[in-house]
Order: sequence, then structure tokens, then C-alpha cells
Amino acid sequence: MSETTETTEGDTTTAPEPVVADTSTAPTGSTVMLLGSGELSRELALAFQRLGADVIAVDRYADAPAQGVADRAAVVKMNDAEELTALIEKENPRYVVAEAGVIAADALIAVAERGDIEVFPTPRSTRLSLDREGLRRLAADELGLPTAPFWFAGSVEELTTVAEHAGFPLVVKPIAAAPGDGQSVVLRVDDVEPAWHRAVSAGRIPNNRVIAETVVEVDFEVTMLTVRVTGPTGPAVHFCEPIGHRMADGDLLESWQPQQMSPAALDAGKSIAARIVNSLGGRGVFGVELLVRGDEVYFADVRPRPYDSGLVTLRSQRLSQFELHARAILGLAVDTIMISPAAAEVSYAGADSTGVKDVDMQVVGEALAVAESDVRLFDRPDETDGRRRLGVALATAPDPIVARDRARRVSAALRKLW
Repeated sequence: MSETTETTEGDTTTAPEPVVADTSTAPTGSTVMLLGSGELSRELALAFQRLGADVIAVDRYADAPAQGVADRAAVVKMNDAEELTALIEKENPRYVVAEAGVIAADALIAVAERGDIEVFPTPRSTRLSLDREGLRRLAADELGLPTAPFWFAGSVEELTTVAEHAGFPLVVKPIAAAPGDGQSVVLRVDDVEPAWHRAVSAGRIPNNRVIAETVVEVDFEVTMLTVRVTGPTGPAVHFCEPIGHRMADGDLLESWQPQQMSPAALDAGKSIAARIVNSLGGRGVFGVELLVRGDEVYFADVRPRPYDSGLVTLRSQRLSQFELHARAILGLAVDTIMISPAAAEVSYAGADSTGVKDVDMQVVGEALAVAESDVRLFDRPDETDGRRRLGVALATAPDPIVARDRARRVSAALRKLW
């Protein structure tokens, strides 16, 4: 399959050859400091190491998943600007890569302004990823991207006024929290106050503002994995095949690739993704969340790093989302070739749950007996998000429907472990 690139000017062209960043004037060195050392950072650390980089895995707690494979590890309060700055100055990495949500943005801004260390995502992206209000105003007000109607509220009374004006149903979300955390669907006035308290108590960052959105009837939701690089002719973005996904009861995420979209919807999705990603800047993988209804596409969110819905790329693409992120940051060639339709199911538990230490290989064998299947089991404490990933079931097939069925069978077998 060919890949598509879109420049900052919005021109879309077919680019069969990978784009290579112009690093002729870049400082030398290949040490990467990962801020956040959860399960996804573990995969990213391995991707960097396979390309020859030394990895320092940092988190606010010891024995985090990525620290088990990194060249060096450090434990600091990542939301403490002085402590984080001191660590960066001591280690003097070539690249600082933020993989966790709660990081002192001021420290990253100061480091980026020095010019001798590159910071990814850009400090602006890191800040906006924790601020749904700022991100939504950027998308809707500054860039003019289509979104579901939205409002912000700073109290129960304001939220009640919004609900009475907007009507029901209404989705209420916290300003800063992991996807799905603290989210409610408000169906009547009596639901407003519980929704408010659920939203403001979610996440690790106290915030007394929420976002309320009109429920838009859509056909499906997609993640448009978008890879931004800087080549000899300037910045360009590459698109992976659309990834469909759904959440089931908060403890299971199903994703598949490709999600079929009409040509008009696909073009609209790529345009939206390119505009938001180019506005945020930097290099690497961005997960742009879109709502699709027929040919209409609405912007929903963007994460400036690999995320769970992109785990399907471990089997669907020649280069996974982690390899793409590492390559783009290091200024190496990228491509987004999909080699097979695939599906994934991620199983979750509470953040205080413990991992499976004594894995029953008979259960793993039953899971892997499914055709074209694979698994990832997680056995270290992961405090990166509000919920803990237990494992990922993966499968490929000639089409995504069969792949989804296979991944469900793998996931059902793995559930015997926990």
C-alpha cells in the first residue's frame, strides 16, 4: 500500500519512498531520556535501543516496566520542575521524550529553549495534551476544524445552565485525565451534579473545569495515526491506515486496522489530522481521534505519542507505532506500510491490581492456538495511567472482520490468567 504525505501547505501527494529527516546540522549523540516508563514506554525503549540509542527510563516510582529494559533508570517527581531539570542537566541526553501525562511543562520549555537538547513532543503539545479546553479551542477556534458542539463549565451551576441550553444527552469529561476517566453521559438534570463530581475527581491533576459535548450520532470512531517528520524540503506527515476502535465496559479496548472509510471521509480525516499535527509541531507519532458519520468527519482529540489503540500496529504494519515514533524522533526514514489486516484487544484492571507472576503456559498455549495470533503479557506495576494494562491479544487475517474474531478468541483465553 502506498503512503500519503501532506505538507504544512496542505498539498497531498503520493510518496512511495520514505522521507528522511535532514540531520546535517543536528547535534550528535543518541541518548534518549524517556519521561514515563509504563508498558508503552517499554516498547518504545526497545525500539530506540534497536536503532542504537541509549535509553534512560525515568518515572516517579521504581521498577517501572521500561526501567526493566532501559540502559539506565531514574526515579524523580516528574511534575517537580527543579528536580526534573536537575536530572536532565546531570544526564545531558540528546533527546527528551515525554511519555507520561503529568510532567513539569515549564522544565521542558526551558530545556527546549536551550537548543542543545531536542524535546518531544513539543512542550506546547505536552501542555495541551493535559488541557482539553486549550486543545479544543485550538482545534475549533484557531484551526476551524469540525468538532461536536462543546461548552466549558467551572461549577455545577454553570454545567446545569449548559445542560439546559444544550439539551440531552450530553457527554461530560474532565479537562485533564486519561481517555474515558471521569466521563459521564448526562440524560437529565438530576445527572448533572454526579457527572460534575465524577469529572473533577478524575485524573492526577486537580481541576475544577469540565467540558460538555453534544452527543453526535456517528457511524464509528477512528484513530488516524499520523507521523510527522522534518525532511530536506521541510515538514511532512505520513498516515497509517485508519484504525477502528471501541471500548467495552471500560475494561477492554478492541481495535482493528484498516477501518473502511469512504474516499471523501478519508480525505477529510487526513486533512484534519495534518492540520492539528502541523499546528502542534515536532516529530513523531500522533494519535488523532476522529468521529465519522458517512462522509462527515469531526475532530475529537489528539495524543502526541503512541497509545493503546495503535497497539494493533505491532502486527498490522511493517513498522509499529513505536518504531515509527523512534525513527521520526531520531531523524531516520519512516514508512507506514500495512502488511496485513489485524486486530487487537487490550485488557485492563484497576491501577492497584497486581501482575500475573506465575503464568499458566497452558492458557497461553490455548490463546496462541488461534490462527495468526500473538500476545503481550504485562507483569510489572504500571502507574502511568489510572488503569493497569494486563495484556494484549493480537491477530492477523485476510480481512479485519476475521482478525477481530480471532483477537476476541485470544483475549477470551487470556482472561483465564486473571
